[in-house]
Amino acid sequence: MSQDHGHHIVPVKMLLAVIGILVFLTILTVALAQVELGIFEVPVALSIALTKAGFVVMIFMALKWDNKVNATILAVGVLCVLIFISFILIDTEFRGDLSNTTEATIMDEQRMEQTLDGREPDRSDISFNRQ
Repeated sequence: MSQDHGHHIVPVKMLLAVIGILVFLTILTVALAQVELGIFEVPVALSIALTKAGFVVMIFMALKWDNKVNATILAVGVLCVLIFISFILIDTEFRGDLSNTTEATIMDEQRMEQTLDGREPDRSDISFNRQ
């Protein structure tokens, strides 16, 4: 069972081009950190980071020339991580929505409702801890 596992020699020109792309994307990340993008800040930053990671994995780690099964395994892993991150981003986007809440407790709301209806507020739910 002899398999030839030769190493792929990456041309210097390609390495320099990838380094240039990585430097450009890093500068772009820093520049976009200074700009208010609102809801798009995290997805844009993650997209740039994923692109940079893709260049590193494909060129510097030679996955481009490796067995395609390894690339498939990486793609499935990245897809699962993206699905999990998207659920987290959806969850955290709606956490601050407190427009339908008040600072009053339920008992305070019931007392206010009874007072507005003209009835005497029900005091049976109040318990005093006298010492």
